[in-house]
Amino acid sequence: MAYKIPESVLVVIHTADLEVLLIERADRPGFWQSVTGSLDALDEPLHQTATRELFEETGIVADGERIKLQDWQLSNIYEIYETWRHRYAPGITHNTEHVFSVCVPRDIPIVLAPREHVQYAWLPLLEAADRCFSGSNAEAILQLPRRVTAAV
Repeated sequence: MAYKIPESVLVVIHTADLEVLLIERADRPGFWQSVTGSLDALDEPLHQTATRELFEETGIVADGERIKLQDWQLSNIYEIYETWRHRYAPGITHNTEHVFSVCVPRDIPIVLAPREHVQYAWLPLLEAADRCFSGSNAEAILQLPRRVTAAV
């Protein structure tokens, strides 16, 4: 088994009205999150990782025209939950997460990766932040109003 690289992306999916899409993990019922995923290779560009993970987990294609990823130029370093440390090389305890967002139409089709996620929900901003099990994910959602305004 190849170990996961302790560098990842977080992609907050939202509508223009700031409804947020959350997905529930298949391996941890009740654990809701935005799209996340690790680099496949040390030299994989972060934008490529975010594009790939967005498609793999939701079926959404960031084409760069209609659906554009926004790189927040923000990184969080957090301790990897004990339950997932076996996925990383021995001695790895922290991950660096790079934050992205993407604005999509509310009626965009969502196709979940069934081995990773079991259901999704569109939620108002505060409810979405409250439902996230990850503190950095909740904080990113709470930053959306400021980030979206700054991008316009």
